[in-house]
This record gives sequence, structure tokens and C-alpha cells, in this order.
Amino acid sequence: MHFYIMTLFPDMVMNGLNTSITGRAIEKGLLSIDAVNIRDYAYNKHNSVDDYPYGGGAGMLMQAEPVYQTYEAICQKSGKRPRVVYLSPQGRTFCQTMAEEYAREEELVLLCGHYEGIDERVLEEIVTDYVSIGDYVLTGGELPAMIMVDAISRLVPGVLHNDVSAEFESFQDNLLEYPQYSRPEIWHEKQVPQVLLSGHHANIEAWRREQSIIRTAKNRPDLLKKANLTEKELEIAKKSLAID
Repeated sequence: MHFYIMTLFPDMVMNGLNTSITGRAIEKGLLSIDAVNIRDYAYNKHNSVDDYPYGGGAGMLMQAEPVYQTYEAICQKSGKRPRVVYLSPQGRTFCQTMAEEYAREEELVLLCGHYEGIDERVLEEIVTDYVSIGDYVLTGGELPAMIMVDAISRLVPGVLHNDVSAEFESFQDNLLEYPQYSRPEIWHEKQVPQVLLSGHHANIEAWRREQSIIRTAKNRPDLLKKANLTEKELEIAKKSLAID
């Protein structure tokens, strides 16, 4: 999968994404990431890409033309017009389902805004998706873009050492992940649950499923509305909610 990140701070993006799991995936050729500097497409001698907004107001606005020319350069390199995600508080809140959807794309463009935003005309021209990572304001779209790349990359075959782990994590089936334990068997007088030591895979899976439901009911009850639960599992969830 190939990511293009349209940004004013390409070093910030690449320094973060060239490490850990995404960095190894890039080295293996499973992912490729181009951080494209919007300033390279400025049309003035000072390489400025912002100006005052019409109608007044605080702050500066990113101009349409440099953003547009950056995208056109990406299209020329790609040979097509890839999907463009604009990182904005006005967008849909990013979630695991969206990560799965974007992971099916061969190429994806992430547009990072700055200042007070971007001229609306170029957004209308090139943006296909508006995505937010939460109800708060950041200084730019670089951190949200990096979060999206990380979440999406995990779903690309071969990126994770164990592909199964991408399938059974938090938010799968709209449930939080069950508690997990490693060696030693007893730590600070706390014992690993006996079922996990039994070697009985069916019982282990049943316990994990139940723990996911209990944890979701206690910490994120809003997710239960979208979870596919049996009558018995609904009772488990209701009991957990009643305890709280």
C-alpha cells in the first residue's frame, strides 16, 4: 500500500513513521510513504503558502493553489487520482471500521492542514473524505495523519509479525480486547487465571469472549449497541452494567 502525505512538515511525519512496525514494513516493501512538501509548490519567491482570509478573522489560511498543485504532482506520479482524506475536526471520527475500509485502497492521500485551515475551494476540488481523530483541536494534521497510517498499516497483510493479532484486537466486533497475561504465572501475588493455563482452547476462547463483553460494558457501554451478541451474552453485559 502507498501513502502520500501532503504536509508542510515532511520530516516530522517521516521521522515518526520510519520507526517501529511501520518502519520495518517500509524496509520490507510492504508499505511506501511519500511525505510531499506543499511548500515545494508555492508560487512566490518566499515559498509562503498562506494568506489572510477574505472577510477578516484571526490567523492565516492555506492557499488553494499550492495544495492543488501538490495533489496534481501526486496524480502525475501515481497515474491516477487517489482518494484524498483531509484531516479535520469537521470530519467523521476515525474508527477501526474506517481503518479496514482504507486498508483496501492501493493508494491513499492524507492532507494535513495548518493555520486556520485551507481555502474551501481546493477542498471542494480534491477532497473525497473528511476525517477527525477526536473532538479537540491540534496545531496541524500531521499527528492525525500518522495515527491513521499506523492504524491502517497494521491491516496490510504481512505488516504485523502475526497477522492474526490484527483480527482479534480492541474494537473487533465492537468489543474491547480481553485481559492478557504473560510469564511469570504469579506476579505480586496475582495469579494468571486458571483457564488460560488449562490448554483447553474452547474454554479459553469462551472466557476471552466473556471478558471482552464485561470490559466493554464497564468501559465503553456505547459500543455494545453495535456488537453482535447472543441472548446469553446480553445478560452478561447487563449484569456488568448493573454492577457499576
